Amino acid sequence: MRVNGVDLEVRTSGPEAGVPVVLLHGFPLGLELWEPQIAALEGRYRVVAYDARGHGKSGPGEGPFAFEDYVDDLLGVLDTLIIERAVVVGLSMGGYVALRFAEREAKRVRALVLADTKSDADGDAAKLKRAGGLRLLRAGGSKAFAESSLRTLLSHEALQGRPEVVAKVRGMIEACPAAGIGGALVAMAGRTDTTGWLEKIAVPVLVLAGEKDALTPPSDAKAMVARIPGSRYVEIPRAGHLSNLEDPAAFNEALLGFLAGLPATK
Repeated sequence: MRVNGVDLEVRTSGPEAGVPVVLLHGFPLGLELWEPQIAALEGRYRVVAYDARGHGKSGPGEGPFAFEDYVDDLLGVLDTLIIERAVVVGLSMGGYVALRFAEREAKRVRALVLADTKSDADGDAAKLKRAGGLRLLRAGGSKAFAESSLRTLLSHEALQGRPEVVAKVRGMIEACPAAGIGGALVAMAGRTDTTGWLEKIAVPVLVLAGEKDALTPPSDAKAMVARIPGSRYVEIPRAGHLSNLEDPAAFNEALLGFLAGLPATK
């Protein structure tokens, strides 16, 4: 799909008459992250997943890009598919996009699911860490970046005992072009802070977090829940940052239960 001058890899499934559910993956991954959720959702919901620009099979576009471009791309995907309102599900970086999209395009969001993410913008320490990531990327490319990222994306239990999960995550990262990973690092460092807006959210919200998430720990999730009116919190036991992959059964149970409880469309 050509969106905002970028070719995006988009996967749609499920009945077109179903409630649209858009899945936004984390960094530096791809739509394959959501395969366990797509399988669980597509029987009833209209599921949309895509590789963010510079990730997976999607191009990075020409020249540098800002974090707001990710938000523009989501709007472009919805417009191209003629989806007026959707449930937006975002994990990690996808959660950043979901929050900013809901802040900017509130009328286009029916509900929010925020997984292993936070509303705060990068502080100085996080910006310096992203600068270190750029140096590693320049020195060793996507493969070196993948090896470094695995230690923070996955729990110790998954790293030691779930070789199939490790291989899947490594493959997704290595499939991302270095230019896309580098562009995302710079874009995320410049994203806006959505914390002050959380109290104004007027749609149903589910917040999930892996118990062992070292990047955005449960304390970050609970801080958002404390600010979002009527939001619900679910913690995935023993899971790391990619809680949907480490325990898809628990993640899907929470997600499907939340979707089933949404009020009927007007």
